Amino acid sequence: MASEVRFSTQLIDGDGAFNVEGIEKFMKEVKLAECGLSYAVVSIMGPQSSVFGSCQLSQLPNAALPSKSTLLNNLFGTDFREMDAFKGRSQTTKGIWMAKCAGIEPCTVVMDLEGTDGRERGEDDTAFEKQSSLFALAVSDIVLINMWCHDIGREQAANKPLLKTVFQVMMRLFSPRKTTLMFVIRDKTRTPLENLEPVLREDIQKIWDSVPKPQAHKETPLSEFFNVQTLRQRFTHSINPGGLAGDRRGVVPASGFSFSAQQIWKVIKENKDLDLPAHKVMVATVRCEEIANEKYALFAENEDWRQLEEAVQSGPVSGFGKKLNSLLSTCLSEYDVEATYFDEGVRTAKQKHLQEKLLQLAQPAFHSALAHIRTGTFDKFKEAFDKALNKGEGFSDAANNCTGIFMTQFDEACADVVIEVADWDTSKAREKLRREIDAHVASVRAAKLSELTTTYEEKLKEALSGPVEALFDGANKETWPSIRKLYKREAESAVSEFSAALSRFDADEQTQKNMVVSLEDYARGLIEAKAREEACRVLIRMKEKFTTLFSHDSESMPRIWTGSEDIRSITKTSRYACLKLLSVMTVIRLEDKDDALNIENILAKALLDSPNEKEKSATTVDPLASSTWEKVPASKTMITPVQCKSLWRQFKIETEYTVSQAIAAQEASKRGNNWLPPPWAIAALFILGFNELMTLLRNPLYLVFIFIGYLLIKAIWVQLDVSGEFRHGALPALLSLSTKFLPTIMNLMKKLAEEGQAPETNNPQTNPSTSNQTAASTSSSTGSSKVTILDRGTGYTTASKEE
Repeated sequence: MASEVRFSTQLIDGDGAFNVEGIEKFMKEVKLAECGLSYAVVSIMGPQSSVFGSCQLSQLPNAALPSKSTLLNNLFGTDFREMDAFKGRSQTTKGIWMAKCAGIEPCTVVMDLEGTDGRERGEDDTAFEKQSSLFALAVSDIVLINMWCHDIGREQAANKPLLKTVFQVMMRLFSPRKTTLMFVIRDKTRTPLENLEPVLREDIQKIWDSVPKPQAHKETPLSEFFNVQTLRQRFTHSINPGGLAGDRRGVVPASGFSFSAQQIWKVIKENKDLDLPAHKVMVATVRCEEIANEKYALFAENEDWRQLEEAVQSGPVSGFGKKLNSLLSTCLSEYDVEATYFDEGVRTAKQKHLQEKLLQLAQPAFHSALAHIRTGTFDKFKEAFDKALNKGEGFSDAANNCTGIFMTQFDEACADVVIEVADWDTSKAREKLRREIDAHVASVRAAKLSELTTTYEEKLKEALSGPVEALFDGANKETWPSIRKLYKREAESAVSEFSAALSRFDADEQTQKNMVVSLEDYARGLIEAKAREEACRVLIRMKEKFTTLFSHDSESMPRIWTGSEDIRSITKTSRYACLKLLSVMTVIRLEDKDDALNIENILAKALLDSPNEKEKSATTVDPLASSTWEKVPASKTMITPVQCKSLWRQFKIETEYTVSQAIAAQEASKRGNNWLPPPWAIAALFILGFNELMTLLRNPLYLVFIFIGYLLIKAIWVQLDVSGEFRHGALPALLSLSTKFLPTIMNLMKKLAEEGQAPETNNPQTNPSTSNQTAASTSSSTGSSKVTILDRGTGYTTASKEE
């Protein structure tokens, strides 16, 4: 015992101030916090400078009169300050001191309390006495109470008021554990100890019985609160079952002793009733919370956790759940080790709170890991789904197969991030992944269906647009039946193929039905749009048709208006054909019942009637004076009756010029064919011009000049194309001929001059007679030459006119 270092400290000074720094230093020196529950606290109370009989402590020196401090020093090997007996009784211990017992297992801490009824504090100053006594009872496992031997059996013994106070307080401080009271009898007399013990127990029982008790403890025996023993018990292994401090149910763990002692003294100083169970819970709450906060801070600063958290933010981490589980389990295990001796309920609650804080800290990382798994799985699904479709796998099979495979992969991957201590559910992430997959499948399906629809619409457009336009070009009564037949054939073919293609996309029945109807409507709309487009150009089509029919014969050869053609009949036939074209373009006829519409007859009666018939029907209602056709809905109407009347009026105005041109050409042809005067005119000329004729016969030279003049006039006539000019009218012909006459004369004179000079240049020395002969022959040749040129010109002109 002498080899151990003795260390003591003042826990509470004489003024009641708690020495926080001292107790913290004491706990570090004796390593009390490491003891857990394996420690005991012993305190001693009693009168000041009390001396104990040698019968109880035979090892004390005979020369000494031991005080409480002396007893503790010799019994536990402590170094409390002792009273000097030769200087008389005085207050040696002030306040409460604490020291570790030497050579006793387990660790035992002893507290030396200031003596009661000391003269230094006086008769009336009993507050500190009661406070220290309450403090000793609250924190100690074993309380040594000093009693004078000669006071046993006396009613007014010195410690009876203190005992009464102790019992009253312990009634309020009922605890699930028991405090052991050891009565130390000093100045033993000759009365045997066996006779003193019953009297002491009887006195203690009387004090207990006289203490006012709550209703719940009216019949509670003293043994429920205290174990009464003698000093003969030893303190070694005092915390073992049956030992002095064997009842450990309410003990505060050694690491919380300092805080517990501070709080107990604080409450005592404030004159508050103590509640040991609540106090124990309070101590456990504070210490467990401190431990939990410390472990939380260590976890938050843990390098492995930081690396794991940083890694999972940037991408998936293999073995995330296993790594995080290991870190969390280590942290919670360390908490359990340090908090194991505190109140179980508080310890468990604080552990749960620590676990919640740790999980709250780790939850974002968990969600990040889960999000990486979800996005990674979704990306893989999209890639696999696209590959399956590109390989030609059916849409429905590809979607179902890929969905099943990658949802299973997601479930397997989630097992890698599951936290064992947490009840986090991955179902929300799974549902979100499933929604994303379903949305992607729906998006791809919509895109594929749109692409499929576009493909078949293009096929229908190619199959219908060109043929429908061609049918409208040659519009007649068979146009709409042919269009209906074409529409039915192509639409049925496209719908059949389209329906077969739709079945591979796993679309619901209503969606497929709507898409098929939409395709049929597209085909119908395509024809209607083309019909309305052609209806907008109906006037152009009518004029083209009229020009074609009017200007060409039945064999499609261009007409030459020779004068024998019936222009009125041709005009009427051509206009009637154009009226049929107009009637075809008035209404859309895609149903068989539409053939019953008699629009052609209505138009014929209204637009092709003879003037007399029109006069007769002037009093009747105009069938075209309406904006709708009878029994025809507006959705099918392309050209209204009023519009038909307006178009026909404009058509007639724009085609009248063609007809007038034909009539003028016919009249010009007639005039060109009848160039000889009538016979009576010839007879009149012969009778009246007999003298002139005889003159010409007597003078043949006149005939030569007349013949030359005829040739010149004939050449000028051909060159000017006089008959062709007069076909356009008299006034235009005269204006045109007046501008061409002078240039034509000049051109002819120039050619005559050039031909007249040619022989002189070739034979410059010819004699006059020869020259005259040559001139005559030249004149003759020139005349014949002129005729030849004019004949050629005439032939060319005639050919050109025929063309």
